[in-house]
Amino acid sequence: MHRYRSHTCGALRESDIDQTARLSGWVHRVRDHGGVLFVDLRDHYGITQCVADPDSPAFAEVEKFRSEWVVRIDGKVRRRPAGTDNPELPTGMVEVYIKEIEVLGPAAELPLPVFGEQEYPEDIRLKYRFLDLRREKLHQNIMTRGAIVDSMRKRMKEQGFFEFQTPILTASSPEGARDFLVPSRIHPGKFYALPQAPQQYKQLLMMSGFDRYFQIAPCFRDEDPRADRLPGEFYQLDVEMSFVTQDDVFAAMEPVITGVFEDFAKGKPVTKNWPRIPFAEAVRKYGSDKPDLRNKIVMQEVSEHFRGSGFKVFARMLEDPKNQVWAIPGIGGGSRAFCDRMNSWAQGEGQPGLGYIMWREGGEGAGPLANNIGPERTAAIRDQLGLKEGDAAFFVAGDPEKFWKFAGLARTKLGEELNLIDKDRFELAWIVDFPMYEYDEENKKIDFSHNPFSMPQGGLDALTGQDPLTIKAFQYDIACNGYEIASGGIRNHKPEAMVKAFEIAGYGEQEVIDRFGGMYRAFQYGAPPHGGMAAGLDRIVMLLCGTNNLREISLFPMNQQAMDLLMGAPSEATPKQLKELHIRTSLPAKG
Repeated sequence: MHRYRSHTCGALRESDIDQTARLSGWVHRVRDHGGVLFVDLRDHYGITQCVADPDSPAFAEVEKFRSEWVVRIDGKVRRRPAGTDNPELPTGMVEVYIKEIEVLGPAAELPLPVFGEQEYPEDIRLKYRFLDLRREKLHQNIMTRGAIVDSMRKRMKEQGFFEFQTPILTASSPEGARDFLVPSRIHPGKFYALPQAPQQYKQLLMMSGFDRYFQIAPCFRDEDPRADRLPGEFYQLDVEMSFVTQDDVFAAMEPVITGVFEDFAKGKPVTKNWPRIPFAEAVRKYGSDKPDLRNKIVMQEVSEHFRGSGFKVFARMLEDPKNQVWAIPGIGGGSRAFCDRMNSWAQGEGQPGLGYIMWREGGEGAGPLANNIGPERTAAIRDQLGLKEGDAAFFVAGDPEKFWKFAGLARTKLGEELNLIDKDRFELAWIVDFPMYEYDEENKKIDFSHNPFSMPQGGLDALTGQDPLTIKAFQYDIACNGYEIASGGIRNHKPEAMVKAFEIAGYGEQEVIDRFGGMYRAFQYGAPPHGGMAAGLDRIVMLLCGTNNLREISLFPMNQQAMDLLMGAPSEATPKQLKELHIRTSLPAKG
C-alpha cells in the first residue's frame, strides 16, 4: 500500500465497501456522539467521514486530534448506518472505521477557523493566507479561476490564436499609471520597468509577422488602492490580431468571452448578441462608461420641461446653453419617505440634494418641483418617462460633463433600493467610440483619454484638421454588470500619425522616438493594420464566482495598503544590496 494513501478523501464510494483504505489529510472537525468519535478528514479532493468507537485500537489516539492536524488513517470502508447518509457529499454513503492512525503534522492553535465560512478580519486572513486558502469557498474559487483560464486558452486556440510570453523586465511606458521600477546593477543609475501591459510587445509581434497572439499576462501598476483592482499586479487575457477591423476583433472575441461566461454561469442567462453602445450614449442613458444593463433604468434629458418654468433654480441654469436637466425614473419609488431618503443620500455624496417629483393616486404630481412647474409640465415629464402613479422621477442639473458620474451613481442607487436589478444574469456589451483625448484640468493640457496607441477615427486627417477634443478613436471596452472587464482598440500603425497623436498630447517627435523607439522603428518597415484588446482575468473570475472582492479569487493578494502580510513585502534592502545597485535612499521626514 502507498505510504500515505490508497484513496483521496473524495474518492470512496459504495463500491469500495469492505475494502481497507488508507487516507491522509487534514482533520476538518471532530464530533463526539455519545462516546463515538467522528472525524471529518479533508484533502484537496473532498471529505470522508472516519469513525472510532471505544473498541477501535486507535480510539485513544483519535481523542487527541485537533482541528487542522495532518494525519494518516487506515481503516475499513463500510456503509453508513441507516438514516445517517449525507447526500451533500460524494462520499456521503460510506465511512471508514479507523484501525490505525499516524500524526503526520500536528497544528498549533489556529489564528482563524478553517471549518465554516464565518467572517474574519482581512489582515489576519492575509497574514495566514495558507490557512485561509483551506476554507472551502476560497479553495473552490481558486480552482474555478484555474478552470476559467483553461477555458480561455482552449477557446482562443480554437479561434486560431497562438500563445506567446513577452518580457517582464522592460522599458517605462505611459499606460496611465506609475511604473514599478527595477534598478539595474549592471547599468548603474538606470532602471527597468515591470510592464503595465504587454502593449508594445504584442504590437511588435504583429510587426514580426505573427498573425494572432494571446497571453495570460501579468501586469504591474504602482497605483493607489482601488476597489476594482488588486494593488500591485493583476492578470489579463491579452490579445492582438493583424489585418483586422474593429468588427473582426468583435467577431473573434465575443464568442470567446460569451463561451467562458456560459461555462461558469451556473445556468444564469448570458447575453447572446452584445449591444454596441457609443460612449456618449452610455454616459447619457446610464451615467457610466461601464453600465450595468441589468438595471433597466434609462435616464432622459428633460430640459425643455424646466426651461422658463416656475422652478427658478433649473430655469436659470438652462440659460447657459451647455447646461441640461436629466431625469432618472424611479419605478415604485413614489413615496415621500423614499424620496427624502434619496435626497439625503445625495447630500451625503457631496451634492446639494436630489430634486424629485412623485405621482400619486390619480396620476397627479406632488412635491416641491411639481408645485413650482405646474400640472401640465409635470404630466409631460410623466408621459415622456412612461411613469404611472406610485412612481417617481429624480433630477440632476448643470453641465453634464460635471454631473454624469453622479447621475450614474444615483441610477445605481435607485436600481438597488427599488429592486430593479436582475442579479441572476450576466449582461455583456461593447462600449465603442471613446473620445481620443480629454482635457486634463490639473495640468491644463490635452491628454489621451484611453490607450495612446489607438487609431483615431479619420486617421491623420482628423489629427491635423479637427478639434482634438471632438476626435473619436477606434477604442472599445467590454462592460459586464457594471464592471469594465476588457479594453482595446485598433492601433495607430502609421509613424506620421503616431507622432502627430503624441504631439497633440504634448510629446515631441524625439521624445516619441526615445520612449517608443522599438515600435517607431518597426512602423518604418511594413506595419500591418492591427488591433486587439485585453480582458481582466481577475474581474471575470470575480463576477463568475459571485463575489465583489478581488481578494476572494486571488491566491496571495496584498492588502489595501499594498503590503504582503504573509511574506512581509515590501521590506527594507540591506546596505550590501543598495551598494550593489548604486542606490542611496532618501526617506521622507517622519511627521
